[in-house]
Parts: sequence; structure tokens; C-alpha cells
Amino acid sequence: MENCSAASTFLTDSLELELGTEWCKPPCFSCGFDNRTGGNHFSGESYLSSGALKRLILNLDPLPTNFEEDTVEIFGIQWVTETALVNSSRVLFHLFRQQLYNLETLLQANCDFGKISTLHCKADSIRQQCVTFLHYVKVFIFRYLKVQSAESPVPVHPYETLEAQLPSVLVNELHGLLLYIGHLSELPSINLGAFVNQNQIKLFPPSWHLLHLHLDIHWLVLEILHMLGEKFKQVVYGHQFMNLAGDNLTNVSLFEEQCENLLCDLISLSLNRYDKVRPSEALASHHCSCSCIKELWILLIHLLEHRNKWSLSEPFWNWLNKLLKTLFEKSSDRRRLSVPVIQPRDPLGFSWWIITHVASFYQFDRHGTPDEMGGVLEEQLRMHLHCCLTLCDFWEPNIAIVTILWEYYSKNLNSSFSISWLPLKGLTYVIKSPLSMLEMVKTCCYDKQDNDLYKSSSSYTIFLCILAKVVKKAMKNNGPHPWKQIKGRIYSKFHQKRMEELTEVGLQNFFSLFLLLAAVAEVEDVASHVLGLLNFLKPSFVTSSLIWKGQVAFLLMYTQKNLDIGVLAEKFSGAFREKAKEFLVSKNDEMGQRQTLWTLLSIYIDGVQEIFETSHCLHSSHEKLLNDGFSMLLRACQESELRIVLSFLQAVLARIRNMHQQLCQELQKENVDLIVQSSLSAKERHLAAVASALWRHFFSFLKSQRMSQTVPLSELADAAADFTLLAVDMPSTAPSDLQPQPVISVMQLFGWDDIIWPKVVARYLSHCLQNSMLCEALSHSGCVSFQALTVRSWIRCVLQMYINNLYVPDDLFLDTNPGQIVEKEYLEQLAELTRLLYKLSEVRNIFSKAQIEYFFSPEDPTKALVLFFEAVGITYGNLQTLSDKSAMVTKSLEYLGEILKYIKPYLGKKISSAGLQLTYRMMGILVKSWAQIFATSKAQKLLFRIIDCLLLPHTVLQQEKELPAPMLTAIQKSLPLYLQGICIVCCQSQNPNAYLNQLLGSVIEQYIGRFLPASPHVLGLGQHPVLLALRNSTTVPPMSPLKKCIIQVIRKSYFECKGSLLPPRLASILAFILQLFKETNIDISEVELLLPGVLKCLVLVSEPQVKRLATENLQYMVKACQAGSEGEPATQLTSVFRHFIQDYGMRYDYQIYSILETVAALDQQVVIHLLSTLTQSLKDSERKWGLGRNIAQREAYSKLLSHLGQVGQDEMQRLESDNT
Repeated sequence: MENCSAASTFLTDSLELELGTEWCKPPCFSCGFDNRTGGNHFSGESYLSSGALKRLILNLDPLPTNFEEDTVEIFGIQWVTETALVNSSRVLFHLFRQQLYNLETLLQANCDFGKISTLHCKADSIRQQCVTFLHYVKVFIFRYLKVQSAESPVPVHPYETLEAQLPSVLVNELHGLLLYIGHLSELPSINLGAFVNQNQIKLFPPSWHLLHLHLDIHWLVLEILHMLGEKFKQVVYGHQFMNLAGDNLTNVSLFEEQCENLLCDLISLSLNRYDKVRPSEALASHHCSCSCIKELWILLIHLLEHRNKWSLSEPFWNWLNKLLKTLFEKSSDRRRLSVPVIQPRDPLGFSWWIITHVASFYQFDRHGTPDEMGGVLEEQLRMHLHCCLTLCDFWEPNIAIVTILWEYYSKNLNSSFSISWLPLKGLTYVIKSPLSMLEMVKTCCYDKQDNDLYKSSSSYTIFLCILAKVVKKAMKNNGPHPWKQIKGRIYSKFHQKRMEELTEVGLQNFFSLFLLLAAVAEVEDVASHVLGLLNFLKPSFVTSSLIWKGQVAFLLMYTQKNLDIGVLAEKFSGAFREKAKEFLVSKNDEMGQRQTLWTLLSIYIDGVQEIFETSHCLHSSHEKLLNDGFSMLLRACQESELRIVLSFLQAVLARIRNMHQQLCQELQKENVDLIVQSSLSAKERHLAAVASALWRHFFSFLKSQRMSQTVPLSELADAAADFTLLAVDMPSTAPSDLQPQPVISVMQLFGWDDIIWPKVVARYLSHCLQNSMLCEALSHSGCVSFQALTVRSWIRCVLQMYINNLYVPDDLFLDTNPGQIVEKEYLEQLAELTRLLYKLSEVRNIFSKAQIEYFFSPEDPTKALVLFFEAVGITYGNLQTLSDKSAMVTKSLEYLGEILKYIKPYLGKKISSAGLQLTYRMMGILVKSWAQIFATSKAQKLLFRIIDCLLLPHTVLQQEKELPAPMLTAIQKSLPLYLQGICIVCCQSQNPNAYLNQLLGSVIEQYIGRFLPASPHVLGLGQHPVLLALRNSTTVPPMSPLKKCIIQVIRKSYFECKGSLLPPRLASILAFILQLFKETNIDISEVELLLPGVLKCLVLVSEPQVKRLATENLQYMVKACQAGSEGEPATQLTSVFRHFIQDYGMRYDYQIYSILETVAALDQQVVIHLLSTLTQSLKDSERKWGLGRNIAQREAYSKLLSHLGQVGQDEMQRLESDNT
């Protein structure tokens, strides 16, 4: 905590404290700090230096970074932070008193050098536990204790009941604690000396810790009682009923009693010291034994004065006066005090002595910082100087006024000139930016000042107003001579020793003074003198952000006055380069150092941006501000830092382009004389030099980060687009590796390269297409394919919208996000790119030829892509000449580019459901819409690759491996598009392509079975993608080749099994065939292909479901053939049955007769044409077995013949009469 002392010296009176974010050690009394330099009056752990008193007075959170966790350790036990004090207040206070007792027992130990280290550690641990608990009570009251209003309902929860009682419990416990510890004056005599070990660490005896713990308790009890009053705004009673004496213990009465006791204690301690002081040494001898007693006096002064402002208690002097009066009273008249005060030997002398010393404490503010004003109070100074400033308006300039005032302020530059009870409304003591420094100077230079200057400005600021007014009036009346007089007086006060004495506040006042002098007099002379003086500062100020802000402020002043910034820029940019180099080599774990460096670097960046934005024209010296420090800085930045640097880059690029356009307009004016033209040409050269510096130090980094995952993509795209526009305006400034056409080179890098992040490409191209000058430049650049390349990039951006990481290795099958959605920002960017792309002449021409009016939703770029694919396909179909068609095929393939590479990341083992759905759907629409294009030999290779990659990858061909469910789902939804497209290609192909037909068959073969339901009863059979391809064929040419291929695949894969081995899911395939015939017009040739398989199922399979479905198929086929042959039996049908009888008649005669009975019921003629074959088969069977007539078989055959009418009867008679 002692590290905090320096920072706390400069705490402002604003509501924010400069505290860290981690757990801070709670403040406590300590006089063991090192004060050999004499700079600190109190320890960094003290209530003053840590800002604890200020937070108490301003009613802020006592410890904003402590007790944030769910649990807190108090007295070695874990407690729930938000409830411990309510649930266990009495237990906690009991533990507190127990710890006090433990510390008191340590007093009995012998404190020799051998034991002091152990005793010191034990005593310090006890004290820290006790102090932490009391601070926890404060935090609990501030954060967690609820105020129960009178109108609120009676608490029903036990906790609410306890919580309502807690204020009273606290008053009781605090009262009991004060009774337990007694009075400071009752403590045994204590040696405040310390042991010092070999590491120069001070070790204190237990008695020292006990005294300081008592001081902590006495003060913290006052804090807690004050906070209770602030929290509840009403009296808190300690007892529910009055005691026998008729008195009530309240927080107010206990506070006043404690104040009186404490002041009596302090007076008693002072009396003990006064008795040992000689009259001649009275003023030299202090009444406080250590700085902690002194701090307690100051704390009481501030707290009682603050409460007196709100009429909560008497002022401090009333309290002290009332107690000192008792020293003069006779023992019989003296009122009974709670703390008996010993009678001094010299009451009057003691009173003078203690009042004098206590009065000196008023020079210390809430932070323990002494006021160095030498007797004149700041509030008086402000009034005096305000009057002086007003008189300066009426009187002639008087340099003596400035000289007299400067003599005073030159000695007090390190003072904050603040009034503790009056926070500044306007300017604060913490300079937030160089612009705020200039704004303050500008305010001081106004001719008319604010009437409320007393409250809004310090006396030093009013002095600066007087200085500005006097210098301006004197120089106006008498020329430069008065300025030289004033300059000499002011400059003479600053030498090496004085500069080394400046604190942070003093340095701020230093810059305010010299900036004002620069504003009203010779800015170059003042700035040069300041640069020299800064070399005298202490080494600790080398990394001070204030120095960098001050230098930026001078640069901005130069810019506002349109002066050459060369000298300042060279020195400042050199410092920037050094810090950027340190930032580059600093390690990420050195966060403190990096943060310090980044603070300085960000000041430089903001300052340079402001300089460029406010400069009327650029000089050659502006280039110095853009040195190779930026190259080093960019490589060292993390993402958040990089955003700031790239934002700076965009601002500077925009400013340069704007200035270049203004110059061009000036140069294009007629009748421009040679002098003006020469000046404009020089300005143009300066602009070109600055632009070249940007290309040199920034563009190479952007180029190297095109594929990086660490850079902010939006800022990367924006900056690249700005460089592209700069290349349009000033092509000669681009580096040689981008020449001779830098615009096209940059667009190739960031817009047309397939390896760049889609988010970068979409945003970059949107910026580019919005700029009409860029589009015009590309149109006249000879790059005829720039529109096609842009369309290709757009297609890639749409297809890759679900790709979050292009370069993740395929380690395992993993669905990254089944319900994945695209980032809203990227969708909006894609929509904007789509809108702009549809305005390209090439795209508009395609839609015009396709006679399509597009009214797509910009929020859905996928719809726009579908529309574009369809428009290209229609446009190609409408072309008549071979040359036009050939050119259109070439252009279409240029649109697609390496489209399979775009979708490849979706097909790896890191799977995205949404990405697969998009990929298969878009590619399916492409295959279908561009079927006529793919029918050409030039485009057919791409179609083969699409089929191999998406429909027939290795994982599909490996039957033992299951496809990932998301991929299978995507294929199922889009397969009809592919089948229809491939079928059209087969029909439209310029030359019959056996390989394409083979691919179509392979696709059908792979996916008929994969999408068959396990049971034919499942209603989803109608949604089989292969059937859907045929069902939705109304929008495409006839699908007879597709149907033919499907039937051939079914026959080959399911019915051409060797022997009696039958395929799995036979019932499902039979149901599929039945559905196929129901939904399409059946052809006799198709029956000829499938009927043998169906008959085979009827013969060989006994499963009822298979038999039923096979019978239905048989009946459907017979009926279809009957309808197709116009009543005559189809020759092909008869031939199928004849071969069937010949193949299976010998073994399965009964089944055959049963099948034919079913056929006879539908068409007797078919069976009649088969009688000769059946009869011969019967005879052959009997002959084979050699047993004569087979009576059972003949009866079964007779049953069949009985269904054939007269023809059947005749055949039966012939069979009976036949003796062979």
C-alpha cells in the first residue's frame, strides 16, 4: 500500500478515485513507513493517503475492489459475503474480542531480538484480521444492508427479520466493543521504537500493534456509526425498550459519546507530553507521539466539520473548546467526563500549546496533503485575483501585477490550488487530452471571462487569465518590449533544479503556463524553450504521459497557426520510434510495462491524427510524424490496440484524399498564375510524400495480415479499401510491387484472392463498389474481367457465410453448431454487397436477357444467388449463335472460379450443418439451372468434379462407413436438383457421354438404398429424393432417361442376385417400385425389366409383407400392360412369364400356378398364351421324377385352368387324354 502514497497525493475532488482493480489492503494506522526523503506526511496505508476519508465524506463505496467474491475469509473462517453480518453478527463480534484477547496475551512475552520476528508476525496478523472485519462491516452497510421503509410490509422471511434488527444489533455490539477496549489513556506505556533486521525491515513489538489496533477501532467505530446515519437518515436505537435510567442508546448518542471520549483521550496523551516540554521549546515540540495520533486528529477535524455542515453535530472547535474549558474549572464545579483528564500544571500554557499545534492540522486536506500557500487561503486568493482580473479590463496593462503574482505562483507550482469543500465544476486537475490543454488556454485568453470563475477555476487559472490579458494589451500598445520583460521574469524561474522539483501537478501547471505564453506571444520561441527545459526533468518523468500530451498540444498549436512543425515533429517522432521499439520487444506477461508504453503511444497516435485533421495544408515535416515506428507498433499490437491504430490510419488516409481532391480542383481552375501553381505543386509533392510513407509503413503490414485470425477483420477491410481509393487518386505513390496498375493489384490482394476471409472480402468490395470513381477507373484500366472477378468473390462470400475458421485441421467429425446462424453484421454486409453487385452492368445485362425482374430481399443473399444462377442459365438457353454460347460458357466458368475449393471446408471432418445445407442446395441449383452449360465439353469437367466431390466422395463409396447425419440430410434435400440437372445434361449433351450416364447410375444406386425407410409402411417413402426428382419434373424437360436409369439400377442392384440370395429391405424396394409406377406412366419395356424380379420375390420369399407388395406390383404391371396393348396381350409380358415358367416350373410349380391365378383374374389371355408352356412344363416334371402322373400337381394345374373358361376346360381334357 505504500506504493499508493505517491498517487494518492494527487487524488482529485472528483467522485472517482484512482484505484486499482484488484484487492487492495484495507487502510489502517501506520507510522512505520520510510520517510527519510520527507515527501510523505502519512503512510500510504493511512486513512488519509488511501482516500478512505474522502470516500466516507462523499458517501462512496468504502472499498470498491474488495469483498467482491461470493465468500470472504474472516478470522480464518469462510463466510457468505452478502449475509454473514446478518446471520452471525454476534458470533463475529465475539471472535473479534477473542482476537483482541489473543493480542493482549502477546504483551506478556519477552521481546528480545530473537523472538521479535515471530511476535511481530503474529501481532500483525491479528491486527489485520480485526481491521479487515471492521472494514467488512462498513462495506456490508454500504452494499448489502437494505433500508426497511415504514410502509414496507412486515418481514415474513427469517432473514428479513434479522436484517431489520441488524442496525440496532450493530449499535449494541459497537458499544460493547468500546467498553471492552477501554480508553487510549489506559493503555500501558508503549515504546514506539522498532527493531530493524538485516533486510532493513522494521519489526514492531506486540504493544505497538495493540496501540495502533485501538486507534483503528476507535476511528472505524466512528466511521460505522456515521455510515449508519447516512444510510438510514434516522435515529437507530440500540435497545428495543428504554433501560431503567430512562435513556436510549442510539447511533447518534454513541457517536457523540465516542467523539468526546476520543478527544479526551487525545488531550490526555498531549498532557503527558506537555509536562515534559520546556516553555522555550513549546512550539518546536509536537504534542503527537507519532504520525498516527496526528492523523487521528486530522480525521476528527474533517469528519466533525463535514457533519457540522449538515447540522449533524457541533464543529470541531466547539468540541475542543468545551473540553479544554474543563481544565480551568475547579474540581467541585467540573462536569463529570466519561474520561477523567488529569489536571495540568499550567492549564493556560497547555491550551495555547495544543490549540497552536491543532490549528496547524487545518493545512492538511482530505488526502493528508499540506497546503503550501504560505498563509493565504485558496478561497481568498480566488476572490483577490478575480477582482484583479476585472480591474485589468478597465486599467492600462501593468506588468508589475504579473511580476508580483508570478513571484508567488513560481514558488507554489506543485500546488493543486484546490478548495477541499468546493470541487471544480469545469477544469479538473487531470488533463485528459492535449485538446483539453489547448481548450483551457483558449478559455484563459477570452476577453470576457465567466462570472462564476470563483467556482469553476483555481486561482492559478485566474492568474493565467490575468497574464494573457496583460500581455495582449501591453503588446498591442507598446510592441514586443513588454513581452520580453515578462518572458525574462518567467524564464528565469526555470532552471535544472526547479525542473527536478516539479511534481506531476507542477508539470501540468508548467505546461499550462507555457502553452498560454505560446498562444499570446512567440509560439516558436516558447516551444523551443520548453523542449530545452524538459531535458532537465527527473528520470521518473521520462514515461510521463503528461510530457507527451504537452508536446502534442504544442504541435497542435503550430498546426492551428499554420506553422512548420519540423523541429517539434522530429524530436517527438524520434521518441515515438523508441517507445514503439520497446513495445515490440516487451513480453506479453509484462503487462504493467506494456500498458505504460501503450498509454504514451496512444497519445502520439491521437495527437498525430488531430494534427492531420486540423492542418490546412501539409508540409514536408508532416511526413516525419509517420516514421517506421508504426511498422514496429503494428507488429506488436493486440486486437484492441490494433483497432485504434487502424482507425487512425483510416482517418489520415481520408484526410489525405480529401486534401488531394481540393488540390486537384484548385489546379483545374483557369487563369492560375505561376506563383499559385508552383505553391499548389509543392503542396501536392508534400501530400505524395505523406501518402508514400503510409504505403511504406502501413500497407505492407495489412498485406501480411490478409489471412490472419488475430487482426480485427472490419478494420482490416476498411483500411485496405482506403488504400485502394488512395491508389485511384494518387497511383504514383504506391510501392513498386503494386505498379503499374496499383488499383488492380490491391483489389487482387483483398477482393479477388480466394484465400482471404469472406468477411474481409465482403466489406472491402462493398466499399470499393460504392465509389463510382473506382468503378470507372477499373472499367478503363483494361481489366475486362473485373466484374466477373467481383461476382466470383461475391459467390464465395455467400457460400462461405458459415465458415468461422478456414484453416482448422480436420481432426474429427464435429458439428460445430447445428443451429448455426450467420453474424448479423456479416449478413448486413453481404446484403449491401449484393445490392451493389446487382448494379454492375454485366449483372444487369444478364437479368435483362433472362427477362427476370429481381425483387429479392437484401437480408437474404442466398436468394439473390439462386436468382443469379437461374438468370445465367436462362440467358444461356436464349442465346442463338455458337460464338455467343461459347463466350457465355467461358464467362460463366469465370464467375464460378474454383468453386469446389470454396465449399471444401464444409466437407471436412469439422462439420457445419447449416454450411452443408447451404452448399448442397446452392450446388444443386447450380447443376440444375446451368444444365445446358454443363452439357458443353468445356464445362462438363466441372460437373464431373461436382458429382465426385459432393455426391460420390470416398466416404459414400465405402459402404461400411456411415455418412455423417448432417451431410446425409443435406444430400436428401438437394438430391432431386442434381438428378434433374444431370438428366438434362444427358439429354442436351453435344455428344453421348457414357461416363456421365455411368455417374448418374452410380448416384442413384448409392442413394436409393440410403434413403429407403426401414419399413414400407413409413409415410416418408413418398418423400424419397429419387421419386421427388421425377415428381417435380414438370419444370424441366421430360425425365424418361432418369426413370429408365432408376429402373436399371433397381434391377441390377436388387433383382439380379445370384441364386436364392435376396437383398435387404426387399419390402421397401418393392414399395418404392410400386410408388414409382403410381406416380409415372409405366412403359411395357420397364415392366419387362422389373417383372422377373417381382416374380422371383413371389416364388422365393415367404414373408407376408414381401408377398403382398410383390403381388400388388404384379397386378399393377399386368393392368398397365393390358392398358398399353389395347386389349391384346403384350408380347413382352408373355415372353417374361414364359421364361419365368421355364426357369422355375420344375421346382416351384405350385407357386407358379398361384401367381398365374392372380394374373388370370386380371387378364386371362396372358395365361391362355402360356398354356402350352405350362403343360409342357408339367410333363417335363413328371418325366424327370419318373413316377408317372403327379396327381397333386395336376390338381393344382386344373385349378388354374378352371379360371380360364372354355379354353381351360379344353386344355384339361387334352391333358387327361394324353397317355404320354
